[in-house]
Amino acid sequence: MFDSLKDKLQDVFSALGKRGALRESDVDAALREVRLALLDADVALPVVKSFVATVREKAVGSDVLKSVRPDQQVIKIVNDALTEVLGSEPAPLNIAVNPPAVILMAGLQGSGKTTTAGKLALRLRTRERKKVMLASLDVTRPAAREQLRILGEQAEVGVLPEADRESPAQIAKRALQAAKLQGFDVLILDTAGRVTIDEGLMAELREVKALTNPHEVLLVADAMTGQDAVTTATAFNEAVDITGIVLTRLDGDARGGAALSMRQITGCPIKLVGVGEKQDALEEFDPARMAGRILDMGDVVALVEKAAENIEQEEAERLAKRMAKGQFDMNDFLSQLRQLQKMGGLGGIMGMLPGLGKMQKQIAAAGIDDSMIRRQEAIILSMTKKERSSVGLLNASRRKRIAAGSGTSVQEVNRVVKQYQEMAKMMKKLGGKSGASMMKALMGGGMGGMPGGMPGGMPGGMPGGTSGGGMSGLGGLGGGLPGNLPGGKGGLPGLPGGLPGLGGKPSGKKK
Repeated sequence: MFDSLKDKLQDVFSALGKRGALRESDVDAALREVRLALLDADVALPVVKSFVATVREKAVGSDVLKSVRPDQQVIKIVNDALTEVLGSEPAPLNIAVNPPAVILMAGLQGSGKTTTAGKLALRLRTRERKKVMLASLDVTRPAAREQLRILGEQAEVGVLPEADRESPAQIAKRALQAAKLQGFDVLILDTAGRVTIDEGLMAELREVKALTNPHEVLLVADAMTGQDAVTTATAFNEAVDITGIVLTRLDGDARGGAALSMRQITGCPIKLVGVGEKQDALEEFDPARMAGRILDMGDVVALVEKAAENIEQEEAERLAKRMAKGQFDMNDFLSQLRQLQKMGGLGGIMGMLPGLGKMQKQIAAAGIDDSMIRRQEAIILSMTKKERSSVGLLNASRRKRIAAGSGTSVQEVNRVVKQYQEMAKMMKKLGGKSGASMMKALMGGGMGGMPGGMPGGMPGGMPGGTSGGGMSGLGGLGGGLPGNLPGGKGGLPGLPGGLPGLGGKPSGKKK
C-alpha cells in the first residue's frame, strides 16, 4: 500500500545524501517533495501541513545542518514525525477487565466487519489464551449470521446460536447473558452495516451500546477507500464514541493516506490492521514499526514474530540436528521452501527487511517471486524418494521426466539442483569440526525457540549479488538490527545464509 510513497521518500533522501552539507534551501526543497509525496498518497491536507511544519522546525536547526551525515539526521526527524502522526505508541485492546470483555464491531457494509470479527476471535484465542464468543447482530444481510458461524468454527471459538424474529438489541442482551453464564472471557458483537451512514444505523448502534456497555467500540474501516475512511471514522466517532479503529486491506495497492490521516483527524487510535485474506492475517498496529516500513527501514521485529509463530519447533530441531552432522538432502530443501511460504512468501519477508525498497524493481525484473518458489516445490515433488535423498542419480533422462512432471523446463530443474548442491556444500562445512563454533554461534544468536530451522542459502540469485550468493546490500544486515539480532551473510539471525530458492540471474562471468 505504501510502495509509491516509500519510493518517493527514498528519492528525496537519496538526493540529500549526495550533498556534503545541507543548507536551509536544501531542506526546503526536500520538504516540498515530501509534501507532494504525501498529498499524492491521499494524506489529508491538514495532516500534511502539520507534518511538514514539524519536520522543518527540527530539520533547520544548527545541529542537523552541521552534523557529519545531515541526510541521516533528516531521515530520523521524518521517522519521528511520521511515528507521531500515526499515534506514537501502540494502543492495545482493553480486555483486562472483569469478564466478559465486550467488543462492539461497527462500520459500513463491505468494510470487512464480519471477517475481522473472526480474525480477532482467532487472535484472542491463540495469542491471549482467551475463551471467546462471537454473536451476530446483523439481521438484514442474507447469510451474515451463517458467515460468522463458519468463521467461528474455523477459529474454534464459541458462536451464539441463532433465534428467529429477534431484534439486534434482543440478540445482544441474550449474547451477554450467555457469555456470563458460560464463562467466556471476551464477547465480540458483529453489528449490521449500511451502504452509507444513516440515522437508522447510528440509532441501532447506540441502543446496543447502551444495553451491553462495551469495553471496546471498534470501527472497521476499509483502507482502500482513502479519505472516505477518515470521513466515516469521524461520523462514527461523533455518533457512538468509538475507542479504536481497525483498518482492513492494508495489503492492497491503494494509496495509504487513510492510515496516515486517521489518528490525527479523528483522535482515535488505530488498534489493529488487516494484512491479508487468511484468518490469521490480523496484526496489532505499531506506529514506530509502520513508520519504519514506510521509510524502508524494514520491520525485523515483525519478521521475528512471524517466524516464531509459523516455524514448527520439531521440524526446526530435526533440521538443526541434521545440519550439525553436515547432512542435507532435497527433503530438507523442500521443508525450508515450505517454511518460507508459511511466513508469507518472498513478498511478505522482503517487505520487512531493511533497505530492500530500492531493489524491488530489480527483484521483479529478475522474475523472483512466490510463483518461482511454487515451481521449485513442484520440481522437488516430481522426484522419487530415492532421487530426493541422492541427487547424484539425476541423469539427463530423469531430469527430462522431472521437468515434464512439474510443468517446468530442464533448465529450471538444473538450476534447482545447482542451488541444492551449493547449499549442501555449506551444510557440510557447518557440520565439520571447523564449522562447529560457527554452528554454535548461529544456534545461540538465533530467534528464541527456533534452533537453526529457518531456510538457508540464497545462492547466486539476486540481481547484483556476488558469486558466493546473497543479496547485494544484505551482507551487513546485522549492523542495523536491534539487540541480539546479529546478521549473517545475506541472512537473518540464527538463519544460516538467508532465504532459499532464489535462483534468478547468473551472478557474473565465469572465471
